[in-house]
Amino acid sequence: MKLQGEVIAAGLRFPEGPVALPDGSVLVVEIEGARLLRIQAGRTPHVVAELGGGPNGAALGPDGHCYVCNNGGFSWRTDAGFTRPTGPQAGYAGGAIQRVDLASGAVETLYTHCDGEPLHGPNDIVFDGQGGFWFTDFGKFFEDRYLRGGVFYARTDGSLVRRAAHPVLTPNGIGLSPDGRTLYVAETETSRLWSYPVEGPGQVGLEAWPSPNGGRLLHGLPGYQRFDSLAVEEGGNICVATLVRGGIHVFSPAGELLEFHEAPEGYCTNICFGGPDRRTAFITLSGTGQLLAVRWPRPGLALMH
Repeated sequence: MKLQGEVIAAGLRFPEGPVALPDGSVLVVEIEGARLLRIQAGRTPHVVAELGGGPNGAALGPDGHCYVCNNGGFSWRTDAGFTRPTGPQAGYAGGAIQRVDLASGAVETLYTHCDGEPLHGPNDIVFDGQGGFWFTDFGKFFEDRYLRGGVFYARTDGSLVRRAAHPVLTPNGIGLSPDGRTLYVAETETSRLWSYPVEGPGQVGLEAWPSPNGGRLLHGLPGYQRFDSLAVEEGGNICVATLVRGGIHVFSPAGELLEFHEAPEGYCTNICFGGPDRRTAFITLSGTGQLLAVRWPRPGLALMH
C-alpha cells in the first residue's frame, strides 16, 4: 500500500514530533530549525517557540503545555533537496527535556541529567495518564564513539527522572498499549520493536539475559531498514515509522506484521493520529521537509495527558 494524502506543509526544516491539537492544527518540531511550529492547512506555519539544540519528539501534557525531547542538536547535510543529520552539532553539550507554554511561547528546561549523568539525546515521549511520561534517550554518535541510550521516566513537576531500561541501542519511538500496561520501544539501527510490562510509574519488568536491554522482542525486520517514531492504534496495533524503505509498518500486539504503507521518501520519521474520529494520520517526511495528512484505515488511540 502507498501513503496517499494531502501535503499540508512543505519547506520545513526536518520536521518531527507531530501532535494533533483539538482545533485541527498540528504541532511539529523542526530539528534543524530548532523550533516548535503550529501548522494549519492553508496557512503559513506559526512559530510557537525557539527551542535551540535539536527538538525531536513532543507531546501534550496534563497541564496543556507541550513537552519536548531535545537531542542537543545535529550537524546536517543536504543533497539534491534531501536533508539528513550527520552527527552532533558544533558545541553539543547534551540533551534536555523542555516544557513550552503554547500561549506565550515561554520555554523551560525540566531535565538535563538523571542520577548525575547527562541526557545524551532525548528522542520521543509518551504520557501515562498518572502525571508522568516515558521517554527514550537515543544516545549520541561521534566519529569514534557512541554514548549509549536508554528508556526513562519523569514527572512533569521536575521532581523525578529515573532510568527504567539500559542500555538500549538507539531507542527511538515509544508508546503505551491502550490499557497502559505495556510499553513499546522501537530501536532504530536494529529495526527491532521491543515491549516491556509496566509495573508502576517508571518501573518495567525486565527480561533476563540474553535480552540486551530487558525487553521482549516483538518483531525485527530483515534487511537494511531503520525504525523511527511510533504511534498506537485504538485497537492496540503499533504503527512504526520506518527509514530507508520509508513508510509505516503496522504490527499486532503479538508482534505479527500486518501491513506496510509505503512513503514517497526514505525519511518517514513520525506518525500521530488526529481529526474528530482520530483516523487522520499526520506523518512527517523529514528529508524533504513535509507534513502529510493521510486517511488511516482505523482510529488511533486517544493519548493520555
